[in-house]
Amino acid sequence: MYTSDQEKYFLKRTSEYLPIAKKEIIERVLAETIVNPLREVIRFHEYMYYVKTQPLTDDYTYDLLEKLLKRIEEQHPDLWSSDSPTQRVGKDHITEFRQVAHKYPMLSLGNTYSEEELIEFDKRVQKILNEDCRYVCELKFDGAAIGLTYENGKFLHAITRGDGAFGDDVSRNIKTIKSIPLTLKGHDFPDEFEIRGEVYLPREGFEKLNEERIEAGELPFANPRNSAAGSLKILNPAIVATRPLDCFLYYLLGEDLPGDSHYENLQRAKNWGFKVSEHIRLVNSIMEVIDYVNYWNEQRKNLPYDIDGIVIKVDSLMQQERLGYTAKSPRWAISYKFKTERVSTRLLSVDFQVGRTGAVTPVANLQEVALGGTKVKRATLHNADQIEMLDLRIGDYVFVEKGGEIIPKVIGVDMEQRGKSVLPLNFITHCPECGSLLEKKAGEAQHYCPNEYTCPPQIKGKIEHYVSRKAMDISFAEATIHLLFRKGFLHSIADIYDLKHADISILEGFGDKSASNILSSIEKSKQVPFGRVLYAIGIRYVGETTAKMLARHFDSVETLAKASREELTSINEIGERIADSILAWFKNPVNLEIIRRLKEAGLKLQEAKKPSLPVSNLLAGMTFVISGTFLKKSREEMKILIEQYGGKTSGSVSSKTDYLLAGENMGPAKLEKANEQNVKIISEEDFYSMIEE
Repeated sequence: MYTSDQEKYFLKRTSEYLPIAKKEIIERVLAETIVNPLREVIRFHEYMYYVKTQPLTDDYTYDLLEKLLKRIEEQHPDLWSSDSPTQRVGKDHITEFRQVAHKYPMLSLGNTYSEEELIEFDKRVQKILNEDCRYVCELKFDGAAIGLTYENGKFLHAITRGDGAFGDDVSRNIKTIKSIPLTLKGHDFPDEFEIRGEVYLPREGFEKLNEERIEAGELPFANPRNSAAGSLKILNPAIVATRPLDCFLYYLLGEDLPGDSHYENLQRAKNWGFKVSEHIRLVNSIMEVIDYVNYWNEQRKNLPYDIDGIVIKVDSLMQQERLGYTAKSPRWAISYKFKTERVSTRLLSVDFQVGRTGAVTPVANLQEVALGGTKVKRATLHNADQIEMLDLRIGDYVFVEKGGEIIPKVIGVDMEQRGKSVLPLNFITHCPECGSLLEKKAGEAQHYCPNEYTCPPQIKGKIEHYVSRKAMDISFAEATIHLLFRKGFLHSIADIYDLKHADISILEGFGDKSASNILSSIEKSKQVPFGRVLYAIGIRYVGETTAKMLARHFDSVETLAKASREELTSINEIGERIADSILAWFKNPVNLEIIRRLKEAGLKLQEAKKPSLPVSNLLAGMTFVISGTFLKKSREEMKILIEQYGGKTSGSVSSKTDYLLAGENMGPAKLEKANEQNVKIISEEDFYSMIEE
């Protein structure tokens, strides 16, 4: 936030720059004198208008100042700066978005729909912590999740959620959102941190945008959420800049955060220039959480933007760390989803789809109906038990809702509208793709096609899973897999490594370059670590987390193949169902042949050996803080080196720190703390000298 004295200063500067703004040519000396103060003035007005919503000048004055800065940078290119307010709209188009790994995985939250489930969440938290905790309640904005990274107070990049592990770098588009600061205020922020939030479209802006689209003869957007997410994927940031996007920030991540309180950290983030919701609340009990939920369930219609629920987080970061994570979500946070719209429409027919595991899923074909801002024509029916329980018949009017699901689901039959002409709906007995008699195992609701190795959708599904990003990350589109299967080139995942340039380049829509790119991606997949290969081969019930756990426990595929049921179930979180599935998979000669071919192709089917620690105890008892960039090694490699020699590393400087290992462009905050605590500052070469001695 700005003090009243700072506001007076910036308003005084504003009035001084207005006469200069009317000049066509800005002399070099004058330009050099005012360019940085002018940027600060523009940032001040952006903050007051877009974050505080308390503008202290009119649009005409702001536009004059922005044009003045553009003129200076055009007339004197050497005064250009990457974090200048003029860089909010990029000049060049891009052909695709760069994929970037999330430093901290962007997990989803578990959902609740009742007070009872919130109380159960509280009980789980209290049981693990065995002590009191406070909760932070936040509005769950209905938009597109984004992660913003800052280094030394400067905006570095913005990454979409993607699949949680990788996202798209949409930095150019994010720069167009004027409530997001490119340079932070103050000096008490961490050297490097990430702040996450939600990009959204206010209702008024959404309605105006749709009016403009209709006038231009274009189709209107279905809802604000879709238009916000879609806007971030536009390749031309100049178009994005015309859309009234905004962004609330709600979560800080980093090694050197201001304090242990999530709530207090967000208050500090406000002071750095971020837009944090005024409706965030710190409460002392789950009953206060429920009061907050009930209040906003009634009041949400009065907000100028859409929310679809409430997010509840444990406030203490130390307690968050103790609570930890499941494979998909944090144990210290949960979302309460408001009940969604339910509609009635007619059930026209049912399709039966076969997945990669052979599971058969019934899908309802519906008379098109609007639901939650989108047009719905299909909905899942889950399984035969669900159909029987609902007593569904073709021609029925059924109730459909989205609830917490992305895919709409049928939840009931409108019996008052059931007519005499409805037809019985019987679950199929044979696979719709290969004709095999379906099986249903005891204790399971799903029907399965047992023809695992010749049923077309199972083969294609296995290959699609194998090449997916979290698995082998091979650049195959789904349509390409289907085409190669149809042409007879792919019948199993092992066939991928037998593909030749000629096999791909002759396909419709492909050429030499496309074929070379695919083959290069296939070759690169041979470096994927054992844990991901194990996940990719598609053993039933072995997900991403379980595969990594198995890879750590059994150092090779041969060792895993020989494991007994007792050995498998002795591993934490591996029960009898998973163990039996693994044993069955490795007993099948078809699978053993696939493993033989993958090994022959050169894939990593054993865990990489880790360097032995320590090399010596030369640095025993010493604590290092690492900051900046280094010539010979990355920061992670420097950390490993310190540990190999018996030392420890920390993310923040304190009285217990022995050395600050300083690289280039190190953060000023760490340097200042090191000087305050009389911590010795050493260079990269100093450190190498220490371990050489």
